[in-house]
Formats: sequence, C-alpha cells, structure tokens
Amino acid sequence: MTSLPWQLGCSIAWGALMVFSALASLYLRNGLQTFHLAALMLVFFGGGALAWPVVVLLARKLVRYRRLETRFAACFVLLSIGTIGMTALLFALNYRYFYAQWHEPFGTRIWLYQFIATSLGAAYQFAVMGMSLYLPVGLPILAAASLWLAKAMR
Repeated sequence: MTSLPWQLGCSIAWGALMVFSALASLYLRNGLQTFHLAALMLVFFGGGALAWPVVVLLARKLVRYRRLETRFAACFVLLSIGTIGMTALLFALNYRYFYAQWHEPFGTRIWLYQFIATSLGAAYQFAVMGMSLYLPVGLPILAAASLWLAKAMR
C-alpha cells in the first residue's frame, strides 16, 4: 500500500469517485442540465486526487497503530475535510482567476482586500452549492473508503 504507483492509482480512483458522486448528484437534481460540466468535474476530480495523498500521510502519522474504530473515524474525518477543503481551494482559485480581471494590480492594499473578499465569497459559494454535490452518493463512498483505508493501515 505504500508504493508510489499504488498511491497514484488510489489518488486517481478517489478523484474519479468524487466525480462520480458529483455527476450522480447533478443527474438526480436536474439531469445534468448545467453549464461548465467538464470544468466542474475537473475541479471535483482534482480536489479528490490532490487530497488523497495528504490524507493518507496524515492518517498514518496520527492513527496508524490505533484500534480499527479509531483509524476508521480518523480516516472518515480526514478524508471528508481534506477532500472538501482541497476541492474548495481549487474552486476558489478558479473563482479568483475569473474575477482577477477586475481587481487592482498585485500587491496593493486594495488588491489584498479584493483577494480576501473574493476568496471568502468563493468559499461561501462552494459551501452552499458545491458541497451538496457530495450527497447522496458521496457519503457511502466516503464510509467505504475510510473503512478500506483503516484496514489497510495495519
């Protein structure tokens, strides 16, 4: 479970599962009738794929030699927070990239205010609209992946 190709494959698989979760949610909500579907799926894939190695490293450092229940709980919390956090970060970067054309030059005080306000706005928008794309499919996937990861850490 520790080899680089294995971890890369797990990262890609976790990213693909997050895309599946978002697609299923969008399909159930409105039959995939949405703008920028490919870009949205790329953000969800990137969030999952980039979160996986960080989560695995943290889980190993924190709970590797603990009981299975403790490892499962830690993996569940770390995977959920890590995946949501990384996806929100990618969403905020995309959001910032779009609004940067109307911002002041880099490094000015006004630019800093605009950067902070844009980032907070993106985080709020993702929390309100983006996190719902992890439900209802993402929760059982998260539980299964957490259990698998907890058992694999022995």
